[in-house]
Amino acid sequence: MPDTHTQHHIVLLQYLRQVIQTLAEEDLVPEEHQGFIQRYDELIAQMQRGDDERYLGQELVSQVFQRYPQIAHQVPRDLLWFFGGECLHFMPDEEIANYQLLDERRSIALERGEAFDWDAEVRLMFMPVAGQGKH
Repeated sequence: MPDTHTQHHIVLLQYLRQVIQTLAEEDLVPEEHQGFIQRYDELIAQMQRGDDERYLGQELVSQVFQRYPQIAHQVPRDLLWFFGGECLHFMPDEEIANYQLLDERRSIALERGEAFDWDAEVRLMFMPVAGQGKH
């Protein structure tokens, strides 16, 4: 059984899978997508069993950018950080720095036995600061 942090990322993978499936259904040659979707489903199943599939995740999430550039903006940023490796090439340095801080805060909270709501902390970390809008 995956921990809550991994479960959060499984939910994000499931969301992205729905986006990919919709795109595949709209394509004239959906058979080309089925092998990719099958491997993607295997990743989700393995993670749900508690297997550490960072390398497969890196490969598949990176391939989303290559295969489906039209949906790149829909790839949850959390997935890029979670899988790391090649996925980090799709993140700007400032975003990587923010996720590093967030990961450090999570580690400290876990060491202290405190709860850490990753999703809420991500929203707070990346929320625009009042008064810093465009002029």
